[in-house]
Amino acid sequence: MGASLSNLTEGAGMGGPGLGDIPESCVACVFMYLTPPEICNLARLNRAFRGAASSDSVWENKLPSNYQDLLHILPPDRYLNSSKKDIFALLSRPLPFDDGNKEVWLDRVTGRVCMSISAKGMSITGIEDRRYWTWVPTEESRFHVVAYLQQIWWFEVDGVVKFPFPADIYTLYFRLHLGRFSKRLGRRVCNFDHTHGWDIKPVRFELSTSDGQQASCEFCLDETEQVEANGNQKRGCWIDYKVGEFIVTDSEPATEVKFSMKQIDCTHSKGGLCVDSVFIIPSDLKARKRRGILK
Repeated sequence: MGASLSNLTEGAGMGGPGLGDIPESCVACVFMYLTPPEICNLARLNRAFRGAASSDSVWENKLPSNYQDLLHILPPDRYLNSSKKDIFALLSRPLPFDDGNKEVWLDRVTGRVCMSISAKGMSITGIEDRRYWTWVPTEESRFHVVAYLQQIWWFEVDGVVKFPFPADIYTLYFRLHLGRFSKRLGRRVCNFDHTHGWDIKPVRFELSTSDGQQASCEFCLDETEQVEANGNQKRGCWIDYKVGEFIVTDSEPATEVKFSMKQIDCTHSKGGLCVDSVFIIPSDLKARKRRGILK
């Protein structure tokens, strides 16, 4: 394959056809079917490929239909007079909004919309009482801080987001961690002194949307005998708990998504849990990344 491409590239100087002889418009048509990383790699071949890789028609095809809604999060001087390629690059980086407690971005391979909501953007029962909760700075969160529960009887976390999601099927996850983690002598260590009560009764997760869709599920967070499919136990590692899916058929009107997790049986206390964030991503994206199809 490498030899064939080399011969085609050099063919023009030898009297034969070369990649440089392909019209830029034809290259652009081919690029419509490739992913952004593939386009950027091929842009290095020659001038025609480089020109096609900068075409607005190519990159507009990679952007969601309502990408202007995402741009409105930013000040106009960040994107005015930008090419569609530059806009894609801009939107593929996390865009914070709602006082930095929420982020939205485009997946760099598929151009589909993803979102994350910090624990600081949620309503957490007892969060202002340091006997129950503390905020822990960490590099393990994209928001650089997580909520750590020491002990409580009434455990409840609620959140809501209203956003013009493009048409797609989305999955909502809570990102949680049993035990308090830190670094000691450069090594990651976990402390489970406060971890208790999560194996007695399950936590209930729920979501609902403004158009009437609902989903719910229950998980015991501390089944120490159960091993996840990747070989990790539930303690000492971040786990994404899938709450459910919802379908968006049109970005207008904006979809409101409410979500929660709760364990409000006051017959026992529970503690030793880190709450990082909620993720909303296209449903097949996580599975494809896990199989190595996406990066």
